Amino acid sequence: MHIRSYLVFNGRCEEAIEFYKQALGAKVEVMMRFKEAPGDHKCSPGTENHIMHACLRIGDTAVMASDGMAQSKPEFKGFSLALNAKNEAEADRLFAKLSEGGQVHMPLGKTFFSPRFGTVADKFGVSWMVVVEQPAAKAA
Repeated sequence: MHIRSYLVFNGRCEEAIEFYKQALGAKVEVMMRFKEAPGDHKCSPGTENHIMHACLRIGDTAVMASDGMAQSKPEFKGFSLALNAKNEAEADRLFAKLSEGGQVHMPLGKTFFSPRFGTVADKFGVSWMVVVEQPAAKAA
């Protein structure tokens, strides 16, 4: 069983995809626009080029995204995406990129559980926790 995140950007999905490509090295695996839907599927006028469904690969993880019905401002409340960086330098770089145009909630720094941890909402409002996992304690 897999659980995957599906982010709905209400009209800003393509902009978000480009941001995640630049900031996180995301790779687009699938991207389908509403105008590409088969048969009798109708979309609202002016939304033909909006993203109906996309799948991004960020590291080893698939994240799905859409413009949804593009009827309101996207709200990402009550969850965060946790991004495990391989080292402190990578955490610093990723956090800085995600912070561009966003809002830092907890600055990246050393904690009792990690050499680097911080939280930020990116410019789309998606909350991220950037963390470097603490090395496992060595057996005596």
